[in-house]
Amino acid sequence: MTASIFEISITTPASAQGFTYNPRPARPVPPRVANDNQMLVQANEVDYDYNNSRVSAVGNVQLFYNGTSVEADKVIYDQKTKRLHAEGNIRMTDADGKITYANIMDLSDDYRDGFVDSLRVDTADQTRMAATRADRSSGNYTVFDNGVYTACAPCKDDPKKPPLWQVKGARIIHDQSEKMLYFETAQLEFFGVPLAYMPYFSTPDPTVKRKSGFLMPTPSNVSSYGFGLEIPYFWAIAPDYDATFSPRITSKQGVLLQAEFRQRLLDGSYQVRAYGIDQLDPGAFAGQPGDRQFRGGLETKGQFALNDKWVWGWDGVILSDYYFMQDYRLAQYRDPMASFINLPTEAISQLYLTGVGNRSFFDLRSIYYLSFSGNQQQVPVIWPVLDYSNVFNHPILGGEVSYKTNFVNLTRNDAVFDPITTQANLNGLCTLTSADPLARTPSQCLLRGFPGTYTRLTAEAQWRRSFTDPLGQIWTPFAILRADAINADVSNQPGVSNFLPVGDTQALRAMPAVGFEYRYPFINVEPWGSTTIEPIAQVIVRPNETYAGKLPNEDAQSLVFDTSNLFSVDKFSGYDRVEGGGRANVGVQATTQFDRGGTVKVLFGQSYQLFGLNSFAVRDEINTGVDSGLERTASDYVASVDYSPNRTYTFSVRSRFDEQTWNVQRFEAEARANFDRWSVSMLYGNYAAQPDLGYLTRREGILGSGSVKVAANWVVTGGARWDLEANKINQYTIGAGYVDDCFVLAANYVRSYNYAIGAAPPVLNEAYMLQIGLRTIGNVSIPLP
Repeated sequence: MTASIFEISITTPASAQGFTYNPRPARPVPPRVANDNQMLVQANEVDYDYNNSRVSAVGNVQLFYNGTSVEADKVIYDQKTKRLHAEGNIRMTDADGKITYANIMDLSDDYRDGFVDSLRVDTADQTRMAATRADRSSGNYTVFDNGVYTACAPCKDDPKKPPLWQVKGARIIHDQSEKMLYFETAQLEFFGVPLAYMPYFSTPDPTVKRKSGFLMPTPSNVSSYGFGLEIPYFWAIAPDYDATFSPRITSKQGVLLQAEFRQRLLDGSYQVRAYGIDQLDPGAFAGQPGDRQFRGGLETKGQFALNDKWVWGWDGVILSDYYFMQDYRLAQYRDPMASFINLPTEAISQLYLTGVGNRSFFDLRSIYYLSFSGNQQQVPVIWPVLDYSNVFNHPILGGEVSYKTNFVNLTRNDAVFDPITTQANLNGLCTLTSADPLARTPSQCLLRGFPGTYTRLTAEAQWRRSFTDPLGQIWTPFAILRADAINADVSNQPGVSNFLPVGDTQALRAMPAVGFEYRYPFINVEPWGSTTIEPIAQVIVRPNETYAGKLPNEDAQSLVFDTSNLFSVDKFSGYDRVEGGGRANVGVQATTQFDRGGTVKVLFGQSYQLFGLNSFAVRDEINTGVDSGLERTASDYVASVDYSPNRTYTFSVRSRFDEQTWNVQRFEAEARANFDRWSVSMLYGNYAAQPDLGYLTRREGILGSGSVKVAANWVVTGGARWDLEANKINQYTIGAGYVDDCFVLAANYVRSYNYAIGAAPPVLNEAYMLQIGLRTIGNVSIPLP
């Protein structure tokens, strides 16, 4: 900066900002200068010392040079030593937005070397550092003596109050080339109280998004391997790929090695994760799948875009034994809360291709389910399953035309029987260990999955058009044509022939249907709002379902009859069953809209089998439709009420009543409330016995959950499930957490019971979790024993 040019203007700028609650004051905007080597100085007074080649600026000094601004009470520039000395209320803002406050600053004119006394640094990403002195050398290293680092904003009411957390160090070294912060003789403080001491540790500086180094260690304590400590190391190999090595040192079984590799490409990304352990004590798993020397696994997933409409990808899992993930709490088992409450039963390996158009959808995938329970022979392998749907862009005969296709091919080795009576379960009548094929009868068991190979191709086309006549009546005629080509090769295993024809069966099933839907809305407008009452009638004419109950049912096993599917043309949930026979669905819907807000919607209706075979009265291998409320000529009544007085509250009731006795067969009442500081939800369920489906007694219970924001950043959550039939709370959760822009603290406790059919007592499960996170430092989740 020899021969620097000074452009002087005498002004009275605002004084430098003090240390108040102001995250980032606005930077002075430098006037234009002729070139980057010029320095602009504005001050109340400027003195030239030609003998010593010094320039002094005094009073509200503002200095601009190479994108950096310096504000101070006094600035002296020595042209011989090329040093810049500033004093009093110093505020230096660099080109990256970092602001340094200090009392004394002595730097070279390029800001590469020098020292700063009593400084505070605020960065652009809201991190802060302070020190009694900082020395800068080589334009790269900055050493903070008695330094303090935090990612928390200052207290709004008392800026001098210690932040929520901070790290103090006798020395903090910032290496700008490595973008690392090194702490010597450090201690971690919360609200000014020391809680942890570390002789040395390091962390990437706040500007780093990806940096090689050790991550926060994670302790664990599981009976299968004892106490464990996982020490992850992240390796930022290149901008587009990285790896994490996470050895877990265990007290009973040795070191579990884990490594994960990730890469992002222009059109997608993929990752591979590998596990392996040479167990010190395989005998600890005696009689279990883990009783072996080496155990390990491999996981991978990826997804890539072919263009803006098509993507393809995969998920894959390979394990040495099916219990490996559970024993070492890996993959889906990593969350200890999920491992107790929502225990995963399988891992999915699949290869898929998906496309989404403006009015079309395509999905093709092959799926392999890896069972975590050891029942691999009972789990199907889906070689391909294809779904395609499309809606024509142009009307045909004035109506909308759409079509859809489904193709599936799957195989299963062993039959899956499920007891529907307690006695069948206790006597083992529904297991393959029973040699008597007559032991498994439809009155005692369900056949959840058949052994053999199943192939089905389904194609369906639909035309629909709506008319509104001069009276306001809405007529919607429709026509549907569906065809299924099925090949079922059912293995002749014990008991299977009681449910399905064994051997090879080919079937061609066609289901044409025509019908119309009628609506006639009546609208009443009052000063307080409007009410619309709308009678609805739907008539469907079609032949009987062919092969009803004589073909495998894999994807239509669930059926709940309520107002949501009252006017569905086919009420089965999947393609393996198809509703046949003439049917009428009738109901009335009333909607009230209040002028001051709030809506009430009521729907009541019933379904009638007009002629032909009632598909819901036909038993298949899992009795779909039986005990559904649709198995009789006149169905049960279904009703629902939804009420939303405002955005805060929502109430809904869903029910099904016996057509003859009006007894409640299914009842659900739900209420939700969301306020600024708290929210709560409550669901009451009451379900009649369905012995043909394995539910031998009425089920009744309450499920509640809620959260309360007890303070600005504190949230308490909880939930419970009360089994009213057993008069026992069989699951509850309690959690509390603190979350702000720099710190996360959360604790959760879950207690639940697992029930089994028969006299076996319920199994109690408990789980604890503690999570701590410091912004820019790291996060750790600790499962507690």
